[in-house]
Amino acid sequence: MKPSRNDAAMNPGMGTSVIVLLIAFTVVQLVYAGIIRPAADQVIAAEGTMSVASIWVILNGVEQQICISLMLVAIFLMGYKIWRLVDEEAFYQRDFLADHDKDKPLNVNAALAQLEGSRYRDNPALNTWIMCIRRFKHTKNVQHAADAIESSVENVASQLENGNNMIRYMIWAIPSIGFVGTVRGIGQALAQADDALAGDIAGMTASLGLAFNSTLVALLISLLLMYLMHLLNNRQDTMVLNIQNSCEKSLLSHLHR
Repeated sequence: MKPSRNDAAMNPGMGTSVIVLLIAFTVVQLVYAGIIRPAADQVIAAEGTMSVASIWVILNGVEQQICISLMLVAIFLMGYKIWRLVDEEAFYQRDFLADHDKDKPLNVNAALAQLEGSRYRDNPALNTWIMCIRRFKHTKNVQHAADAIESSVENVASQLENGNNMIRYMIWAIPSIGFVGTVRGIGQALAQADDALAGDIAGMTASLGLAFNSTLVALLISLLLMYLMHLLNNRQDTMVLNIQNSCEKSLLSHLHR
């Protein structure tokens, strides 16, 4: 396994994210146009009402379509991050100066040149080592180097947290879109109150079905995404701890000589 060059947040590029967004909305639109809406129309035509027993009817709706599209994008973003974290997990526990003799004082300039010359220098783990050794080079104080480790690790954790902002927004937006469908459905139902009083409740039933189905789908999607977000946060916390442990366990042992 070879670690790849990455930034601390491990986000896919903007171009990749936009392409995934377009693909997700396009694929979902095709699925809705070719499968879900025709199937829902057949169920409604056969039963004469919005049957909650049919998965096609539950999924049928603009709000549900948008929620599913956003779900796919959020799953891609989280899956990408988790994949990068798992793929590079061993990298965050490495001793990057393993070829230096720990029984001899560390040649700070040579070590710094070695790390800065690496193609992985932008990796958060290696970058933390570089910052620590730079601080030690200027201060000749191991405690100051240890403080640099703490500061760098906190910066990595902050960047990881900020990198999840778009995912958190989607997780917030999905149930909000579901509630928009609820309000829209209730509004349509109230508009047909006169027909219901006259004995024709089909229109009101259909509108209420839309209201409840959009919220149901949105909340179920939110539950799934929150669980995936929990897994991502755990992986990111593990990464931060591994960086800190590798510095305290391996790097400081070199500097104490």
